[in-house]
Amino acid sequence: MPAPAAQSRFRVQGMDCASCAQKIDTAVRRVEGVEDVSVSVTAGTMTVTHAGAATLAEAIVRQVTRLGFRASALGEASGGPDRACGGCCGHGDAAAGGDRPHAVQAEAAMHDHGHDHGHDHGHDGGLAEGPWWKQRRAILTAGAGLAFLAAFLLAWLVPAVAGWIFIPAMLVGLVPIARRAFAAAVTGTPFSIEMLMTIAAIGAVLIGAAEEAAAVVFLFMVGELLEGVAAGRARASIQGLASLVPATARVEGPGGTFREVPVERLAVGSVVQVRPGDRVAADGLVLSGSGEIDEAPVTGESVPKPKEPGDQVFAGTVNGGSVLRIEVTATAADNTIARIVKLVEEAQEKKAPTERFIQRFSRWYTPGVVAVAALVAVLPPLFGGEDWQEWIYKGLAILLIGCPCALVISTPAAIAAALSAGARRGLLLKGGAVLEQVGRVDTVAFDKTGTLTRGRPEVTDVIGIALDADRVLRLAAALEAGSSHPLARAIGERAAGQDLPAVEGGRALNGKGVMGSVDGLGLFLGSPRMARELVAMDAQVSARIDALNEAGKTVAVLVTDGAVAGLIAMSDQPRADAKSGLAALHRAGVRAVMLTGDNRRAADAVGQELGIEVQAELLPDDKRRIVAALQQGGCKVAKVGDGINDAPALATADVGIAMGGGTDVALETADAAVLHGRVGDVAAMIGLSRSAMANITQNITMALGLKAVFLATTVLGVTGLWPAILADTGATVLVTANAMRLLAWRPAA
Repeated sequence: MPAPAAQSRFRVQGMDCASCAQKIDTAVRRVEGVEDVSVSVTAGTMTVTHAGAATLAEAIVRQVTRLGFRASALGEASGGPDRACGGCCGHGDAAAGGDRPHAVQAEAAMHDHGHDHGHDHGHDGGLAEGPWWKQRRAILTAGAGLAFLAAFLLAWLVPAVAGWIFIPAMLVGLVPIARRAFAAAVTGTPFSIEMLMTIAAIGAVLIGAAEEAAAVVFLFMVGELLEGVAAGRARASIQGLASLVPATARVEGPGGTFREVPVERLAVGSVVQVRPGDRVAADGLVLSGSGEIDEAPVTGESVPKPKEPGDQVFAGTVNGGSVLRIEVTATAADNTIARIVKLVEEAQEKKAPTERFIQRFSRWYTPGVVAVAALVAVLPPLFGGEDWQEWIYKGLAILLIGCPCALVISTPAAIAAALSAGARRGLLLKGGAVLEQVGRVDTVAFDKTGTLTRGRPEVTDVIGIALDADRVLRLAAALEAGSSHPLARAIGERAAGQDLPAVEGGRALNGKGVMGSVDGLGLFLGSPRMARELVAMDAQVSARIDALNEAGKTVAVLVTDGAVAGLIAMSDQPRADAKSGLAALHRAGVRAVMLTGDNRRAADAVGQELGIEVQAELLPDDKRRIVAALQQGGCKVAKVGDGINDAPALATADVGIAMGGGTDVALETADAAVLHGRVGDVAAMIGLSRSAMANITQNITMALGLKAVFLATTVLGVTGLWPAILADTGATVLVTANAMRLLAWRPAA
């Protein structure tokens, strides 16, 4: 039997445009054993699905290096019988223990001898340390510019050399470009931008336009440099999240002592101290201390959140209150920020339908442009008696105009920026296809418990009958003290901070309530049915209980020495932003419905308060059936739930959205997640998708529009090589800059 497919992820250094990604994709697919490849320029990563051979990593790294980029294994392989392709994808951190994986050794060797292979072109160091102007690409561009300027000055001072002095100036930039063109051609991409550039420059020299050839090469390199800067900015936008986590943490030791340790060494269960003004070093639970935490760096929430013992905190947030002691609940590699970065990097490798269409189109578009350029250069002189030099010049200009860079980058740049912007606000989408689909949603089906509501009961009414309401609450809280039952916790939270009397002889009655005594006063707290067995209940009290039940509330009755002392009503309350979040969906033209397994009375009470249509008492398969029926009626449906008991409906919906908080988000089931559990974020996610798709439309229009204009002016003889390269690089930079605007996206108020 064939070995199960495995996946390996690589970090690829030096990519700065979609053309780079396409060349890498094509080249790696030619490696024997590789089944599929996904490349993200913005994340600087590549996922390879392969047959699981342990030697594949070395071949993949070698193939990527032939193109002049640098690749290294990232994380572990997934799939296969033992989660392994051996050294194909092991951890590259020798400090973590064990030998360096074979793939990483191969990658290191490639780096050591990179210059021997002659791949010293401008794509080096796309992910290099240091500012962009110190990287090899910038230095090479500056060298080409100085060479062009020197040639221009010499031609002005010594006109006799003007015919040939621009040729060496041109070669300063063209030689590395031509090397890349050759490397791309032999690895499966003959019609690369570098190949078109090389043909155009050499052709210009042959027809006596060496000065323009040198200028065009320099402008091309400037355009590439600007693309690289833009790509670096997009990459930094999400990677910048990782820098929010401090490098060290104050770990509690024996006797209350503290020592500084690297955050990578924090283990689950460790206790760390966070002083006022410090960043939280790890996801965890507050053990002691209280105050407000600024979560804006992670969630975008402008108002600091109060934290008490037992509350969850996230790595990278800022402590604005007293000293906190926090128990670590996730290692550095698995904290909220690390998970966000990893999820977004993986999502950026998953292409949207529009992006896949543009890439398929570009594979035919570029050869088509070459054919048109050849016909423009040959047909008029051959059949119309036109000047050969003039029409060859126009054909070369069309080659440059036809470069597909701006068109190819139009979609992935916008998608990458949108995914990054969403992630910084707790909106996680599993790839471009999901991002594209979310904006088409016209119906959102919400679960109730934990989605539209807080997911836990809260005391809503305390009614005194034989005793006053305050005493009823304190006696009930005393009886329930120490119980972990959700209703008991709700009563305890309502009575927090009050002095509770001591209870004698307290005991639980299985499923019926609790009994005990306080200062000789016999007490019972439990269901109305059990209370009626203990005391006679008059019609007025029964009517109040019925009214509370009709409102969807659970009622506990406190009985003292043969009389009803009071009533305590509890219910699962709507989230604070549920009503405003549903209103935002309505403004966006999206219908909202509630699908819940809860009882009809509780569901109707929440539905009436929030103004949402309700279907209640549903089994998981009922929810799936209703979602399918909505789809058959022509609706594009998003299902929002906890991702576990709603799994069938989430899988059936056009988009499944998990709602949760922190590290317990059910991302495995859903296509997307609202990380911070805000109902309003569902509308924000739809708005983000629509903004991204509008941006993509603008980009495609700009890319094709500029090319159409310059194509016409070139054929008419109005523009030449210089404007042609500006039409390509200028459009690419313009499209990239427009896409980067999405990094500053904010949800509508």
